[in-house]
Amino acid sequence: MTIVNLGMPGAGTLGVPHLLDEDPKQSKKDFSSDMEPRWCAGCGDYSILAAVQGFLPELGLKRENIVFVSGIGCSSRFPFYMNTYGMHSIHGRAPAIATGLATAREDLSVWVVTGDGDALSIGGNHLIHAIRRNVNLKILLFNNRIYGLTKGQYSPTSELGKVTKSSPFGSVDRPFNPASLALGAEATFVARTMDTDRKHLTTVLRAAAEHRGTALVEIYQNCPIFNDGAFELIKDREQAEARIVHLIDGEPVRVGADKVVARDDSGNLAVVAAKGADLSRVVIHDAGADDPSLAFQLSRLEDPTMAHMPMGIFRNVSRPSYDDQVRAQIGEVVTKAGGPATDLDLSGLLHGKDTWNVG
Repeated sequence: MTIVNLGMPGAGTLGVPHLLDEDPKQSKKDFSSDMEPRWCAGCGDYSILAAVQGFLPELGLKRENIVFVSGIGCSSRFPFYMNTYGMHSIHGRAPAIATGLATAREDLSVWVVTGDGDALSIGGNHLIHAIRRNVNLKILLFNNRIYGLTKGQYSPTSELGKVTKSSPFGSVDRPFNPASLALGAEATFVARTMDTDRKHLTTVLRAAAEHRGTALVEIYQNCPIFNDGAFELIKDREQAEARIVHLIDGEPVRVGADKVVARDDSGNLAVVAAKGADLSRVVIHDAGADDPSLAFQLSRLEDPTMAHMPMGIFRNVSRPSYDDQVRAQIGEVVTKAGGPATDLDLSGLLHGKDTWNVG
């Protein structure tokens, strides 16, 4: 585990990540470390790294007020290539570590970088509880549907029947749908994008950065060595036109140029021809709906054949964040005590109502 010293909050207004003074604008170069990125040739991680480095200057934040926390896996090399603070932490525990950091340091913009194996297997419990609590984190989940760093075992998102080194006769596990999982945990922001669609990826990252609370962004990412072409059907321009379900807030949910998503007689969602469709049944996407049920239904349109693959922002709602509430709670205690936390009666806390003598 590699840890860097994050120090103490600097000068500025505590409560908001510190903005740049009237200095020259930052560029991608400012956010690129002096370490050469080392992934396999053709890995989708390169595209995501370039997009993030190119996008961060838009935030106008000081680099020392941005932190990337990763777990274990190919994606978890990410902090080494960012010229910000960062931590390459423990397998599956990045959300837990980032929760502590975001709660203790209100002045930081905290990002988690993880993969489908790291986040959804050993780290599954940490992920869903970070989401449930709505900690002010931006979680980038790289999904290549395989374990890459450990050389090609099937992962929690690998399809049924996947033949790998750890499933030589085909996997019998039903895969997770990360978007459905997050929505089931009532995430306040859930989105899906793809490594090769730079414009869409940047748009989603921008929306996630603006969200206060847990923002989960699933990024389809190609592993050219152990699962090459996993998303080829939706990367091919002609195929993508017929398969991608476009989630655009306030607009009808469409598939290609001639199909839409509508409710059938049973109330379920179905892809139908746009021409002649009953307009009263056509689904208008509402990312800000308080009830996540429709967003969940949209996430379930995904199928193993990739006939329909929802892409975009499923949900984006406002709800108090865990870290904001913890700080407010502590502030109330300090106010009642009449001074800072260091002046509280520690003895009184240790010998309160829930203590007893033994013997």
